[in-house]
Amino acid sequence: MVSARVAVARALPPLAVALVALAAIVPTVQPGVGFWDTAEAQTVPPVLGIMHPTGFPAYAVVGWLATQVLAPLGEPAFRMNILSAVLVAAAAGLTAVLVRRLTDSTAIGVAAGIGLALTPIAWAIGTRADVHALHLALAALLLVLLVEWERRRSAGAPRADRWLVAASVVFGLAMANHTLTLLLPPAIGLFVLAVKPAILHRPRLVLACLVAIAVTVTVLYLELPLRAGPFRAPLVYGRPETLDGFRYIVFAEQFRGSLIDPLGDLPGKIRNLAGLTADQFGILAPLVPIGLLATIRRAPRYALLSGVAVLVTVFFAASYANADISRYYLVPALIAWSWLAVLATTAVEALETMTGPDDSPAGLAAAGLLGLALLVPSLDALPDRSARLDLSRDRSAPRWLDAALGAMEPNAVVVSWWSYSTTLWYAQHIEGRFAEGLIVDDRTRLDLELGEVHDVIDTHLGRRPVYVVRSSLEEVTALRRSYELEAISGATLLYRVVDRRGAGS
Repeated sequence: MVSARVAVARALPPLAVALVALAAIVPTVQPGVGFWDTAEAQTVPPVLGIMHPTGFPAYAVVGWLATQVLAPLGEPAFRMNILSAVLVAAAAGLTAVLVRRLTDSTAIGVAAGIGLALTPIAWAIGTRADVHALHLALAALLLVLLVEWERRRSAGAPRADRWLVAASVVFGLAMANHTLTLLLPPAIGLFVLAVKPAILHRPRLVLACLVAIAVTVTVLYLELPLRAGPFRAPLVYGRPETLDGFRYIVFAEQFRGSLIDPLGDLPGKIRNLAGLTADQFGILAPLVPIGLLATIRRAPRYALLSGVAVLVTVFFAASYANADISRYYLVPALIAWSWLAVLATTAVEALETMTGPDDSPAGLAAAGLLGLALLVPSLDALPDRSARLDLSRDRSAPRWLDAALGAMEPNAVVVSWWSYSTTLWYAQHIEGRFAEGLIVDDRTRLDLELGEVHDVIDTHLGRRPVYVVRSSLEEVTALRRSYELEAISGATLLYRVVDRRGAGS
């Protein structure tokens, strides 16, 4: 049994990493509502609704809980943004735990955790509401549990397999949060077989793991039919209360076809990956593959787990064309930091003959210096990176809302599109503004079979004030061929439909 004093001592460094991460990220957090997926992630969890495919029920539930706990901090949008900062900080702390498990070096673990938090894609996710922040935190926890299971199995601990069951629960949580988790089973399966080749002869353990995953996923995904059906939420995407609608959301059928030519232009994809790695890691980028080699030598089973996970995730992300795909590289970035940490530990071990054992003062100093060396590129780029990622003064969405709602009549119909619909939903469902208005998103047109944009306009024009928000000036130009449009000052791409063109002649 570990004494309370030892447990506290072990917890302090990861906690310190999380606090450092929060200190860096929180001052740059967006102060209120945003546009696009950000506004959806700020609107749906506080009302425990249903998000776009795949529904993200784990995020909705965690977000709802967070908005209750963080209520003193301000409006729901800001609370959800702070939640992302907390989740990235948690991932950083867990990275420190993971690296300490792999290297037995607290100093290098601390460096890796801070390094992850200061990596641009991780920092950016921490500044605004986003389901990928929870995905990163759960992936970090999953890696910690799997590595701890391996350590305890190797040490012959009597109840080591409980860690594998715990990892199964976390895998289920991650699945109910983001389907990127489905890219991990090949890596996890190979890792489990490498640690315990005879696991297939342990049907009770296998069954326990499968049941843990199934129960966790099922319980969380029940949120969709329940909140779309008998306990209807104010904001529901699609029709998940029906079998076809549930399948449409859960299996993200609207995004079919987004995986484009996976085996095509491999050299180009490799160049793009190299460029992304350089953007995220700077001068450390060339050391990442060397770190993998060091990990293969020092922790071959973890190298198998992490290497396959990165390979499958990168292969998928490089061929998937939809929105901000840089977020899909968050877990590979976490793993890359663990490889760099192992490389640094290998260097410390190589210096042992000159500095003494790694637990001696000289050895600890060497580990500390190499840990600091890992952070030098991030610390050097810190001022520029902080300024570039800072959203603390971004009030473009609230200004747009004020201009839009100030110009529109209370009972107006707005034919909108995703990036602005989500912001309007926030005003309506969270702030209580525009309560009598009708927001017709492209998704709404499909669900309610309302037809094309022209059909919605024609249905309401002359009965209620009608406004349109389109995604580009080209779309606005196309609408001007049929309608007289009046631009709304201060609200980009928002136009009042005055009349049908030629109706007054």
